[in-house]
Amino acid sequence: MNIVEQKASKETDKLKKIDFKMVSFTLSGKDYGINILKVKEIRKAGNFTHVPNTPVYVRGVDNLRGDIIPIIDLRIMFNLPAETKEAGGLENIIILRMDELVLGIIVDNIEKVVGISKETIQPPHPIFGDINVKYISGVVENEDRLYIILDVDRIFGYVPPVEERQQIAEVKTLPPMEENPATDKRPSNESVESLDLQFIKETLGTFSGFYATALNQDWLKFHAVEWKTQRQAQGLDFQLTNSEDALEFLKVFPSPYTGRLWDPSDLSILFEHLDFEGTQITVWNPGCAQGYESFSLAVGFLMKYEEKNIKVWANDKDLLSISMAPSLSFPSVPEEYKPFMVETKTGYQFKTELKSKILFEYHDITHMNPFSDLHMIVARDTISFLKPQDQEKIIADFYEKLRVGGYLILGQNEKLSNSAEWKTVEWDDWSIYQKI
Repeated sequence: MNIVEQKASKETDKLKKIDFKMVSFTLSGKDYGINILKVKEIRKAGNFTHVPNTPVYVRGVDNLRGDIIPIIDLRIMFNLPAETKEAGGLENIIILRMDELVLGIIVDNIEKVVGISKETIQPPHPIFGDINVKYISGVVENEDRLYIILDVDRIFGYVPPVEERQQIAEVKTLPPMEENPATDKRPSNESVESLDLQFIKETLGTFSGFYATALNQDWLKFHAVEWKTQRQAQGLDFQLTNSEDALEFLKVFPSPYTGRLWDPSDLSILFEHLDFEGTQITVWNPGCAQGYESFSLAVGFLMKYEEKNIKVWANDKDLLSISMAPSLSFPSVPEEYKPFMVETKTGYQFKTELKSKILFEYHDITHMNPFSDLHMIVARDTISFLKPQDQEKIIADFYEKLRVGGYLILGQNEKLSNSAEWKTVEWDDWSIYQKI
């Protein structure tokens, strides 16, 4: 058998060996596939229930035999052309199941189930589709058609069980909590035994949802010393035995200006340390609560960059807070804020022109979002209240969504570990990092 025949024989063997099946479909005239193990069913549906304050690609929710599931228009999500249906028109929907996460995606056409050999799947490349290569697990040719295989776990931010993770790109991780001697402003933590500190860490997670990682380790060790000293002086047990103790321990954790407008002088100094190019500036403010921080940022940008177009995406998973944010009213405000406000019977409120710069939306930071090429992310005192694995994921996501030279502002008591990916912006005690 010559070389050509041997090669042909190997290709034939690959075709005979079917160990991967995918549901194929089209988006904007191109062929795509999804691992059939991720597909629960396919169906046609329409007249979805609209959910306010959700991204434009969320068409609403649908009732799937008693289960309410979100419906995502994959075409809009990836900025692809989407045919406009008449009112009540039915859409082609693939229902995905990723462990406990069930959702529907709208596509142009659903084709068939295609069986292939895993050996024929080639690595992804940007030229193969209109979708970011990070969401593509591979490409494969079958019956003269080129299929782009989507990685739905990455698209929808799902973290699969450990046994499945070998096939998924690794998320950049925060290093484990370890000793850091470079804390000039911190007293020695020798008085807090490792067992005591471990107990505080565990009970904080249990009672308040605050999780100790390398992000907040310096503050935690320092404050544990202070806490133990104060409690012992008062004749009280330093251990945290309930949620009230945990809240008391965390009372000094929040950054300056939490729950109120930022001081104008600090705003001016902050923006003296930052540099933004271009005429359009986009900012993401996850964990914005009632909006004090978002409004302060908008004012700070306009004070320095009056000629630029500013857009602040303000998100929080507290529905009540995010709903009240646009109508904030203040009995009095600093003079520097007044040009951006109007005085009403109930107090000062921000002008419509400034409000239009901010989009308040209900959103959980651990879920997918459409942001990219951002100039700045402000997430103060938010990441520490996520589970360790989610902290790792979100920090990596922040890095990915920022443009080169973009800024990340964390809480005053949150510090990124030394990394070649970030440059520290030195200003007072603020935690500001620039993507390099």
